Amino acid sequence: MEYKDYYKILGVDRKASADEIKRAYRKLARQYHPDKNTAANAEDRFKEVSEAYEVLSEPEKRQAYDQLGPNWKSGQQFRPPPGWNFNTGGARGAEAGGFSDFFSTLFGGNDFGGFGGADGFSQSGFGGGFGGAQRPSASRANLTISLEDSYNGANRKLSLSDGRTLQVKIPKGIVSGKTMRLSGQGAGGNDLLLEISIAPHRRYELDGKNVIVTVPLAPWEAALGGKISVPTLGGEVQMNLPAGTQSGQKLRLKGRGLPGSPAGDQFVRLEIRNPSADNPEQRLAFEELASAFPEFNPRS
Repeated sequence: MEYKDYYKILGVDRKASADEIKRAYRKLARQYHPDKNTAANAEDRFKEVSEAYEVLSEPEKRQAYDQLGPNWKSGQQFRPPPGWNFNTGGARGAEAGGFSDFFSTLFGGNDFGGFGGADGFSQSGFGGGFGGAQRPSASRANLTISLEDSYNGANRKLSLSDGRTLQVKIPKGIVSGKTMRLSGQGAGGNDLLLEISIAPHRRYELDGKNVIVTVPLAPWEAALGGKISVPTLGGEVQMNLPAGTQSGQKLRLKGRGLPGSPAGDQFVRLEIRNPSADNPEQRLAFEELASAFPEFNPRS
């Protein structure tokens, strides 16, 4: 789970007044409201700004959030401190939604489905504004998707225990453990809370939104450096390999992880592999290499 710096999201100082926070929110909400902004990341930014305002505009939540301290960085892996027990019933109003796992863990309530704004902002077709009748209890289900589904977005069929089949739209960049709320699709017309899991991948590892891949190197590639081809979820890319690379070293491809605001990175773990010396010529080549580096001892 990633830490959210709500002050940074709104662009205000940690000592900002309630009026300063409100002004910053209203400016950003107008800028990123999906009814007015058609950019690819506008909806995510609007949700992020609404979540930040939800916390910082309510004194009790802001005080609790401030107790976490100022040293956390956005995107840093986060776990609540021992004994944390703060629950105000989630977001204000039963129809609020789109809040992150970070918010849900700290304040209760997790609704990745449609969302509403705060302080007078709402988006038609995305869950309405804050306020309204209490939601009924929700049913729960699990759906396992591929890493490619998360990267590209997808439509997947979900078979329910009551025999129904749902078509579920998987948003780009969703991570394992995220819960989607499907309005009215649960048992008896209740909402369905759908927990997403990402299946293990034959090539990539996943750490939050960051992707890790191991790339083998020949000894001469590691020693001399140069350009190598590296697989990513978006296709092969050329990466500059520094001379003198060591096995186990990691290089970063910024923004090549799962999409989002911000996107994750891809980390390339380098692994040096030696060829077998299967004939006299190959053995001679290794002997000449040993002679060229008489003082080299990898175990020293």
